[in-house]
Amino acid sequence: MEKAVLLVRDDRVAVLTINRPTKLNALNNEVRNLTLQYLREIENDDSIGVVVVTGAGEKAFVAGADIQEFEGRSPFDQREALRFPRLYDIMANFPKPVIAMINGFCLGGGCELSMSCDIRIASDRAKMGQPEINLGLIPGGGGSQRLPRLVGLGRAMKMILTGDMIGAEEAARIGLVDEVVPHEELREKTLAMAKKIASKSPLTVRVAKEAMRASERMPIEEGILYERDLFCLCFSTEDKKEGVEAFLGKRRAEWKGR
Repeated sequence: MEKAVLLVRDDRVAVLTINRPTKLNALNNEVRNLTLQYLREIENDDSIGVVVVTGAGEKAFVAGADIQEFEGRSPFDQREALRFPRLYDIMANFPKPVIAMINGFCLGGGCELSMSCDIRIASDRAKMGQPEINLGLIPGGGGSQRLPRLVGLGRAMKMILTGDMIGAEEAARIGLVDEVVPHEELREKTLAMAKKIASKSPLTVRVAKEAMRASERMPIEEGILYERDLFCLCFSTEDKKEGVEAFLGKRRAEWKGR
């Protein structure tokens, strides 16, 4: 049997594919554990600069959690299932950039997974939503916190309280996805962006991501000071020296990652 998550390397990009197409790539414990295992490997692999996450098949990115796992669970069972480290939080705090390649239904836990990524590129066939309320539940993977930060409180209220799905163009209009491309071009366009990012200094990309993620938890005054400190720290790196010399010498920089 094929694994529930597949890892393929393409240059300096690692593509993680959630591989349960007959279940619309629903998240279960096997998917979560295997994804976490791969992320640990990728974090320590200097040959990988960017991660792309997608779903197998043509229908779904991730259509939500595997509801069969909910049946018969007590509150204590569910609390244990949500123990840290959780996939959503590991993804959000991952030191390398993570891009969601949204190829279809992106609902519930799938929408939360995409929001944990740094960039979201969607097929024009994609459908997004947080339909947990239709099961007598609320989002449990960070949706009630990340969605308002991305789209605003009113739009998040509408999506979560109605459980309605929205199309890719609407998702882009409100800021839930960053780019919409024709379905047939999704992989090509996503990998092109991933490889462009992976061609930069891996050290500087990591610092830039950390600076931007800090904006989620810091008041702007603290964030600006934090950015200043990280900017000055870059002056101690070999890559800053190489980047400046390459620019002045009108040549391509050769990054060291140091």
